[in-house]
Amino acid sequence: MTTVSMFIRVEVDPSVAAQPDLAKKLTDLCPVDIFGQNPDGTLRIVEANLDECTLCDLCIQAAPPGSIRVIKLYE
Repeated sequence: MTTVSMFIRVEVDPSVAAQPDLAKKLTDLCPVDIFGQNPDGTLRIVEANLDECTLCDLCIQAAPPGSIRVIKLYE
C-alpha cells in the first residue's frame, strides 16, 4: 500500500495493513489522523491528512521494523 501527496509518500507493508490490531494502534497514535480503519478492521491511509504529517515517527516505531516508510518528497 503506497499513498502519495504533495509533501510525503507513505508506504505500508500489506501484511501490516491487514492486521486489525496494528491498524487500530496506528490509527490511535497518529497525532494528525493519517491512518484509519476500514469496516473490516484493515488499515487505510487518509489521503486528505497526509500533508499534515509532522514526521514524528510514532507509526514507524509502533510497527515491525521496515514495514512503514514515510518519505519526504522535498529537501
